[in-house]
This record gives sequence, structure tokens and C-alpha cells, in this order.
Amino acid sequence: MGRADALQGKIEKLAAKGKLDALIKFAGDKDPDVRALAAAGMGKVPTYNSGMALIPLLRDPYPQVRAAAATAAADIGAKHCEEYVKKIAFADNDPDVRLAAQAAFYVLKDKLV
Repeated sequence: MGRADALQGKIEKLAAKGKLDALIKFAGDKDPDVRALAAAGMGKVPTYNSGMALIPLLRDPYPQVRAAAATAAADIGAKHCEEYVKKIAFADNDPDVRLAAQAAFYVLKDKLV
């Protein structure tokens, strides 16, 4: 059982309680799977600060983290992430990231401010 598997329940509980500060700490973890879980968790905390915390994850070197961050940005309607999501939606070198980010971009693009 990997470290991310062991932390998944904890991260989900933190997200359900809206504990953004704790999620941000996990977003800085060395394990990309943990960072991806943290990004997904931020997608359950619909605040401006959650979106701001997702921006560095949209630039993460690991594809699964970028994809999770793009999806999370769309989940919370983080309009301020739209340009970052757009960039990876059409220019990322990973096709799975592009697909996830394109879906997220169209959600954000259609969102009314």
C-alpha cells in the first residue's frame, strides 16, 4: 500500500471539512500521487483561495497532478484559473492532461462570473 493510498481518506476528510490550509500542505508533498489527491480535494472547497492554490499544481511536472488540478478548478468554478487551464488544455505534452484540461476549460469558459 502506497503512501498516497494511506493518506487518501485523510485528504478526503480534510476536503469535506473545507480545511484548505491542510490541503495546501499536502499539495507541497514530494509524492505526485499525494499532490494529485490534494488537488482533487481542493476541488471540493469552492473558494477563491482554493483556486489560487491550484495554480502551482497546474504547472506541476507530473501529468496526473496537472490533470487533477484542472479538473478541480472546473469543479469549483475557479474562473481565475481559466487562462492557466487553457494553456495546458491546448499545449500540454501529455494527451491525457490535454483532454482533462480541455473539459475543464470549457466548463470554466461557459461559467458566468
